[in-house]
Amino acid sequence: MDISVVVPLYNEEESLPELYTWIERVMKANGFSFEIIFVNDGSTDHSWEVIENLKAQSDAVKGIKFRRNYGKSAALYCGFERAEGDVVITMDADLQDSPDEIPELYRMITQEKYDLISGWKQKRYDPLSKTIPTKLFNATARAVSGINNLHDFNCGLKAYKKDVIKNIEVYGEMHRYIPYLAKNYGFNRIGEKIVQHQARKFGKTKFGGLNRFFNGYLDLLSLWFLSKFGIKPMHIFGFLGSLMFIIGFIAVIIVGASKLYAVSHGLPYRLVTDSPYFYLSLTMMILGTQLFLAGFIGELIARNAPERNNYKIEKEF
Repeated sequence: MDISVVVPLYNEEESLPELYTWIERVMKANGFSFEIIFVNDGSTDHSWEVIENLKAQSDAVKGIKFRRNYGKSAALYCGFERAEGDVVITMDADLQDSPDEIPELYRMITQEKYDLISGWKQKRYDPLSKTIPTKLFNATARAVSGINNLHDFNCGLKAYKKDVIKNIEVYGEMHRYIPYLAKNYGFNRIGEKIVQHQARKFGKTKFGGLNRFFNGYLDLLSLWFLSKFGIKPMHIFGFLGSLMFIIGFIAVIIVGASKLYAVSHGLPYRLVTDSPYFYLSLTMMILGTQLFLAGFIGELIARNAPERNNYKIEKEF
């Protein structure tokens, strides 16, 4: 099979028939063998009934229905598991992503040998409350991930080589960082294509506002930390713990030495325990010890993790 199109959706009953017709027209015009996997993420409208009607019209339609709303990452994970195409396309169901982009995305994956192509909606029709946080988020994501050629990490329109989606694990809210996830798994051929963005035709945006914006930063920091120190937590906790303990220990010596100097020279002095620096030093030593122990415990957990030797092998003879 040439292409699998994975469409996560939530309350998009009005747009689904038009989206299906549009995708089918593009596929048939280019002679692609294809499947469309609609993942109904706990919709409360009649989206699932629409998907069932589309299935009755075409065997290319496949559907997954969640009992409740789990989020876009869960929808993509289940869609990726069931995708069989050599190239996998993801797009949103709100008709803001154009299926006319599919042939070029397919060509870039199959002929230019990219692992992943992310769309860039250079001209957007979203409100400022969505576009400004998105620009700030993408600037941070580029700096943290090192993928400097992407302008829109969270664009719903992406194309993947099949190996990519069968190796990465999308969980939590990590759908925003699929290019970063792919890079961490060794898929470095990541490109970008300027794509057409259309105004929403039906319904209203599901953008989560400031809550989603801040959660996105926390998820990015989590992914960065796990990619850097997930296997060797002692490298970060041990280093910080040792540094804090050494600084605290040196500070205690300085406090004690200053008192001994004052006593030996007949200068006025006060008890070591009367100095706030003494307690600050002890606090740093205690925190340093705790951080070091946290790193040690992290090493024990990593050592016993079931996936500690789960390495991704591309080829083998």
